[in-house]
Amino acid sequence: MSSMKSEIASRLAQFLDLDTDGRRRFVLGVILESGEITVSALYKAVKEQFETSRKVVASLLGYICSKLGILRAHKKSYRLPTVYILKEEYSDLVKSVLNANVAPSDS
Repeated sequence: MSSMKSEIASRLAQFLDLDTDGRRRFVLGVILESGEITVSALYKAVKEQFETSRKVVASLLGYICSKLGILRAHKKSYRLPTVYILKEEYSDLVKSVLNANVAPSDS
């Protein structure tokens, strides 16, 4: 594994270690499943599982894009929303980190 991928894997693991309610794991799962997503689409998916605001979802998506480096942001025009696309080279990495880190339990 390249040093960049190992650094991102480490960041992903730390990101998931701070996940107290499963929200971060859920968001990464939705991103992995869809491949590309907007804030509105992600908010619709997240609000079905968690009580949250659009600002929280937008902030989380921005953090994943800027700090974890696994997403690419694309905006076709000023009228259209930003589309966040999972970088192909990191899809297997995200899947393996999600599978390696056990979901938080209720106990």
